[in-house]
Amino acid sequence: MLILEALNVEQGGFELSGDIAIPAGASIAIIGPSGGGKSTLLGAIAGFIAPRSGRVIWQGDDLTPLPPGERPMSVVFQDNNLFPHFSAFENVAIGVRPDMRLSQVEKTNVMNALDRVGLSGLEARKPAALSGGQQSRVALARVLVRDRPLLLLDEPFAALGPALRGEMLDLVAGLVRDAGATLLMVTHDPDDAKRIAAQTVFVDQGRVSPPVATDDLFADPPAALRDYLGTA
Repeated sequence: MLILEALNVEQGGFELSGDIAIPAGASIAIIGPSGGGKSTLLGAIAGFIAPRSGRVIWQGDDLTPLPPGERPMSVVFQDNNLFPHFSAFENVAIGVRPDMRLSQVEKTNVMNALDRVGLSGLEARKPAALSGGQQSRVALARVLVRDRPLLLLDEPFAALGPALRGEMLDLVAGLVRDAGATLLMVTHDPDDAKRIAAQTVFVDQGRVSPPVATDDLFADPPAALRDYLGTA
């Protein structure tokens, strides 16, 4: 279970607070207005932002003192975290070993991950020679080889068209299901949340609400969510 225990974060005059629990293996969408604290929340969970108080706990272990690289999670941002001078293979391989001195088994694992996300034959291409969807697939292949139990996505598919975004969400759902991983995905689109997440967390004005069944939340949204969605 992922627990945010009385978590309080202050950054540049903005304050975020949350006290929630997320079961292991759950797929959670995080939705709310721009500037409400969604990315700050993910940054605090990932270790990029130190909390003023409170703890981040995973399966009983306190992650709060740990730097990002030592936390049991992978993070994919909107720019997909790709190195422009690396090939697709190298961008995945760096998730295995930063020095990229891979054993033959590790090289095979990288190739298998690229194949699994539909990039077989494109391993030598650099990001500039790949489409937006293909770049997203490289980022997901790196997640696969890292094999961490927590996956944090910060609107990585926001720049894609609806059809391709749906395809990528389905791919993520399959990868998460097969790995038994826990997913937290920031999105601005209720349809994306409904497509991939059984539960949704609403974040607004620095307040992190407990997860609620996604269909129930959007069927009868609280006033703040109605205002954000522009619904009566």
